[in-house]
Amino acid sequence: MALETTQQLEKLLLDAKKVLVLLPQNPDGDLIGAGWGLHFFLKNKNIESLIAYTDATNVARRFSFLPMPEKVTDRIYGARDFILIFNTKYNKIINVRPEKEEEALKIYITPEHGSIDPRDFSFVPAKFKYDLVFVLGSPDKESLGSIYESDPDIFYEVPVINIDNHANNENYGQINMISLNASSVSEILADLLAGLNNFSIDPVVAQCLLAGIMSATDSFQRKNTTPKALKAAANLMDLGANQQEIVRFLYKTQPFNILKLWGMIMARLKWEEDLKLAWSPVYLEDFVQSRTSPGDLSKILEKLADNFSAGKNFILFYEQNANTVAGMARSGSPEESAKTAEKLGGAVEREIVRFEISGKNMIETEKEILEKMKAA
Repeated sequence: MALETTQQLEKLLLDAKKVLVLLPQNPDGDLIGAGWGLHFFLKNKNIESLIAYTDATNVARRFSFLPMPEKVTDRIYGARDFILIFNTKYNKIINVRPEKEEEALKIYITPEHGSIDPRDFSFVPAKFKYDLVFVLGSPDKESLGSIYESDPDIFYEVPVINIDNHANNENYGQINMISLNASSVSEILADLLAGLNNFSIDPVVAQCLLAGIMSATDSFQRKNTTPKALKAAANLMDLGANQQEIVRFLYKTQPFNILKLWGMIMARLKWEEDLKLAWSPVYLEDFVQSRTSPGDLSKILEKLADNFSAGKNFILFYEQNANTVAGMARSGSPEESAKTAEKLGGAVEREIVRFEISGKNMIETEKEILEKMKAA
């Protein structure tokens, strides 16, 4: 009889020594909380874990009040070894000497007799050093960006645990835990970890997961706040999570530099009544003067949507480099976000539409955005 999903996962975890935790590009607060919580959960069982993701928007900075995992990276280093094999049946190797140069590594091999027959030499990859891969909140492998592109073989040679709450997930894992009714990946993970018999959730893990749930539900104010989400949050508080601390850091404490950037954006915010669209360009000097980065725009975009009830669409855009303007948009519903993404040639990443326009300056980009949004 097939094992239940939680039993399968528990068996894999009991045998694991090293685990890789992958997040999609530019993860939101839910995935930061889930990733951090999973790391500390594994650490409590003496399982080493590495968290890998690319974060151009630096969302993790907002969660600096949480304990920080020891190993977080934007690429996977040393995931596997490669083996040089010599058949020594007829000619033994009596010495091996490596020599490192500036752009090369030479290996000198001394045979016992004569020379080495090339047919006695082979080069093969060893097994990956990870026993398990957790992928959190990524609908497909491509959403992981360069993390996946640099080492795709790991998905075919190491068991993958795929945890998500979005309908477009491609079920690419050996174990797929997809809950469309969950408020967040943190909620799914909290329920999953609580159901494992040989593991337990301590206050640090509980705090990370509750921070993820609260970020995803905007402190339980969004429509995705279900009774199950509230129950999961209550259970985490029973296990030691401090809700008031999370509220204080995520919602009541806004750094001065964020407020300064917010003020700059509000000063030039524009409005299109027919589209119910509010938008603003953000310039390089805005980031310099306020000591902020493009990663801070997602939070400001969220606040714009929360505080301007007349608006249906909100767009911020900035010069990413000399040839590209990047932007992000937020709409009132998933359906509206999908339409906005289609019009702007972008993609929806966990409620935020991200897009790029090449070959135009900020003024030309603004004109193009309005034209595309007006298109039927």
